[in-house]
Amino acid sequence: MSDERTPTEPEVMEPTFWRKNGWSARVIKNEDDDGWAVEIRKQGLSEPVLISPWVMGRDKKNPKPFDATAFATFVKTASEVLDRSARQREQSMVKKLSIAWEGLWYEVRLELVPDEYDPHALLSAIDDAGATVAKHRVAANFKFTRDFANQWVRGGFSEP
Repeated sequence: MSDERTPTEPEVMEPTFWRKNGWSARVIKNEDDDGWAVEIRKQGLSEPVLISPWVMGRDKKNPKPFDATAFATFVKTASEVLDRSARQREQSMVKKLSIAWEGLWYEVRLELVPDEYDPHALLSAIDDAGATVAKHRVAANFKFTRDFANQWVRGGFSEP
């Protein structure tokens, strides 16, 4: 089954495979033991978002069939996995420090821009009101420290 699905694919609700709203869940053999697992995929992604254990049916040999509640729970869990992953990726790309100067607080940020051909970073300062007071492009390997941020704020946000 291809992972390059189009949005027009019909819903599928079979005992061991469901596809709905861009998500699919398939029961697979659990490679770690004699049981079963569920592989959850999101349309457009080449890898499964989540693989989770799945229960045996009443015969203790075959997998239990899917139902709407199980599918919805797996989709919710897989969505949360994607959200956490995206937040972690974003957090690893932004460094922030709070700097006080002359009675004002500034959030000094270094945001990495992972451009394949032109990687760089953006150094910015945001005041208490949320306004960007300075923004400069710097090298991707720019050394961002508390000492630098303090000096930059006190120096009037000049280009580094």
